[in-house]
Amino acid sequence: MATVKKKNGSKDATAIDVQLAGVIVKKIPKKTAAKKAKVAAISISFHLRFKTSFGQNLFILGNHPVLGNGSIDTAIPLQYLNEEGWSVTIQWPSNSEDTDRVYYNYLLKNQDGTYVIDAGKVHFFSIEKSTTNNLLLIDSWNHAGYYENIFYTAAFQSVLLQQNFTAFTVPSPKKSTHIFNVKSPLLTKHQTLCIIGSAHKMGNWLTDKPLLMNRVAGLDYFELSVDFTKQSFPIAYKYGIYDFVQKQFIQFEAGNNRMIYEAAEKKKSIRINDGYTYLPNNTWKGAGLAIPVFSLRTTNSLGVGEFADLKLLADWSVKVGLKLIQILPINDTMATHSWKDSYPYAAISAFALHPLYLNLAALAGNSQKAALKKATIIGQELNALAEVDYNAVIELKIEFVRQVYKQAGKKWLQSKGFKDFFGQNKHWLVSYAVFCYLRDEYGTVDFGKWPAHQQYKAADITAFTDENADSYAEIAFHYFTQYHLHLQLKEATEYAHSKGIILKGDIAIGVYRYGADTWQHPELYHMNFQAGAPPDDFAITGQNWGFPTYNWQRMQEDGFAWWKQRFEQMRYYFDAFRIDHILGFFRIWSIPLHSVEGIMGHFVPALPVHINEFNQQGIWFNYSRYTQPYITDAVLWEIFGYDNELVKSMFLNKSTSDSYLLKPAFVTQRLVEQHFMNLEQDEQHLKIKQGLYNLISNIILFDADGSGEQFHFRFNMEHTASFRYLAYETQQQLRELYIHYFFRRQSDFWKKEALQKLPALKRSTNMMVCGEDLGMVPDCVPEIMQQLGLLSLEIQRMPKDECKEFFHPNNAPYLSVVTPSTHDMSTLRGWWEEDRAAIQRFYNHELGQWGEAPYYCEAWINKAIVVQHLFSPAIWSIFQLQDLMGMHEQVRRDNPVLERINIPANPNHYWRYRMHLQLEDLMESNDFNEELSGFIQSSGR
Repeated sequence: MATVKKKNGSKDATAIDVQLAGVIVKKIPKKTAAKKAKVAAISISFHLRFKTSFGQNLFILGNHPVLGNGSIDTAIPLQYLNEEGWSVTIQWPSNSEDTDRVYYNYLLKNQDGTYVIDAGKVHFFSIEKSTTNNLLLIDSWNHAGYYENIFYTAAFQSVLLQQNFTAFTVPSPKKSTHIFNVKSPLLTKHQTLCIIGSAHKMGNWLTDKPLLMNRVAGLDYFELSVDFTKQSFPIAYKYGIYDFVQKQFIQFEAGNNRMIYEAAEKKKSIRINDGYTYLPNNTWKGAGLAIPVFSLRTTNSLGVGEFADLKLLADWSVKVGLKLIQILPINDTMATHSWKDSYPYAAISAFALHPLYLNLAALAGNSQKAALKKATIIGQELNALAEVDYNAVIELKIEFVRQVYKQAGKKWLQSKGFKDFFGQNKHWLVSYAVFCYLRDEYGTVDFGKWPAHQQYKAADITAFTDENADSYAEIAFHYFTQYHLHLQLKEATEYAHSKGIILKGDIAIGVYRYGADTWQHPELYHMNFQAGAPPDDFAITGQNWGFPTYNWQRMQEDGFAWWKQRFEQMRYYFDAFRIDHILGFFRIWSIPLHSVEGIMGHFVPALPVHINEFNQQGIWFNYSRYTQPYITDAVLWEIFGYDNELVKSMFLNKSTSDSYLLKPAFVTQRLVEQHFMNLEQDEQHLKIKQGLYNLISNIILFDADGSGEQFHFRFNMEHTASFRYLAYETQQQLRELYIHYFFRRQSDFWKKEALQKLPALKRSTNMMVCGEDLGMVPDCVPEIMQQLGLLSLEIQRMPKDECKEFFHPNNAPYLSVVTPSTHDMSTLRGWWEEDRAAIQRFYNHELGQWGEAPYYCEAWINKAIVVQHLFSPAIWSIFQLQDLMGMHEQVRRDNPVLERINIPANPNHYWRYRMHLQLEDLMESNDFNEELSGFIQSSGR
């Protein structure tokens, strides 16, 4: 039962009747009864065809006060009707105006408190009081995991399927009793839907007399109004495809007949929302390329790829038949003003774009010709380098932008275009610009070391950004720079769209520890912890990204506003995006600030192991033995060899006759790092430093909260000397607990965590969303991604089935992206030379070739792997540009080692890869282009 009221608390507020199963639970106040008698309220009945399980309940919420203004807390409950559905009837206020397009959704609440909202803007109604006072809405649940939903994202509706649309309308009857709505995204040009059924007006199942449906521009559904006044019920019907140019019926949908049982009485209207047609929904496939913007090379770029270069890349993509361009994050990373800022995932702002990508000629226009000529000469020298010289390029560009700003900045900042941009982006732009000003003023990005303004205060920001303040000119420089970055990227995006190409961005899982976001919103982050990843084959001691972890509980309090703003910002430029490390929405690998290596982390949140569980397993619990570094003479010899005596004297204290403790000055990895920071980095020092890191991580358990009662297992416990020196029986007992902790205990817990975040974020955007679900993937991840319609990532050399060495593209699910490599690994050709034994097995079993594998990845091998991926059932096959160029002997680079973009195991990697050819040269590589185009076309992509 539910009562819904207008939130207005005034005396004449109108109460709204809510009727469940024919029972009115709130009467109209007497004060308004007379008014109501004059104009009858409109009765609206919602009927949802949906089967529930025990303990589940259904609600309705929509974009109108009567329907709770979209709030879950005020959603209207439905009543269980029968096994096939739920319903509720409400009385729409009689004093309301005619209503155009009230959108609503259904909410399914589970017994455990979790909930799911059906996807998209698929349910709606309009009210015209002059024609109806009784409206019945018969709806179908729109499961977010239905394949069809992806075709209603911006990527498809605005770009990829635009060429398939042709408007088609049929005359509306003077009177109608039933309105049919249905969606069918993959109809081609000159096709519409039709209805054929058992009713006379439906042609009595004759395909030469179908009822044709409207296909209206700007609407994403098909609609038909029918007058069934003199028709007997029930009526059976099906949807079909009709070619309105050839005037020919093509085919029926699959599945059982649909049924309509409800007849319309006088002034009653029935709207049937049938969801999607039962037509083939997995026939569309596309191919794309992946490359960082900084890696592009054109004749006009100045030492680094630029937003403007995306236009030529789009031209080449069209030429060979690609439909998508995927790039890495492009946010401002200028923290140190050195090459270390080349790391694209360490953004000092999740919103600001990087000045690295500005095209100086477009910025200058007809002014600054002399300065542009000088910059171009230097830029061409940088453009001739094999790799990006980050320091030289950013210095050149910033200096030039300052010259243009000094000359024309005031005019630009007074333009209507800038004012519109500022109004839409001031929520991040102002704080970012002030942050950059203070960073440069105080000589460090670490706001904790600033002599003033360590904490963000709105009053300080107002003072700094006053146009009469001394600081304003420098702060406005960052406004100016961001505005032009916005213009240039937007122009590139619109150009790509004009060519039928979509752009896919990348949302990093973290932000830089000392950036505008953490300065402005410190409450959204756990600043005492670092995000990373557990050990894997690519990083044996784990990864420490250095980013603070998110305070998800605080973020949830305002409905994930910060994340929604990020998505909104992405929407300006991208049609799709990749969520970097989507596993972080289930749990994040959290590393204490005093640790250097990822191995010292654990998953957060996670259910710890209680000390009683050790006792229940018959394990004698020794706190110091399990939670402190296990250091003995034997361990020291294993790690340090002949240097063990030196280590004992400098870093250790004697504990017992055969055990040691670290001296207080070296008890954490961060203290060890600081000790060696100013020493010569020779082989011995590096060996001892790493050895001390290994000593510190030579533990079995982390104390979860300092109580000595709850614990997290150290990852790869079995690889530690501490574990190896335990008795065999204890090892087996600990191993059983370890397996339960990592692979059984957490799954349902992490599932609930993800359901608190991902559904709300997914609903906030209409971009196509892909998740990078690699690494140690919990069992619940594929289920949640399928449930939400998120595309998974499938990589041939990183199978998710631990029983398999390789993943075959033929086994990919439809809602996935298949790729032979990513920026975090070697290219196909580089991988071929890394592990000879693995390559031999791949050559024989995955490629189906006899004999010994060639030592190098010859062009035909590269080609065969690309073709495997093109013919995958996955909706997208996306390739690093290097892997595509590797198909052709005349196009590929000589040395594949130089094609790798990132080495995750190296936290100080220099991101500087550039393609060895200019895009203009690639455009003219006719043999290669024709061959690649032929493969893409024959694969149906």
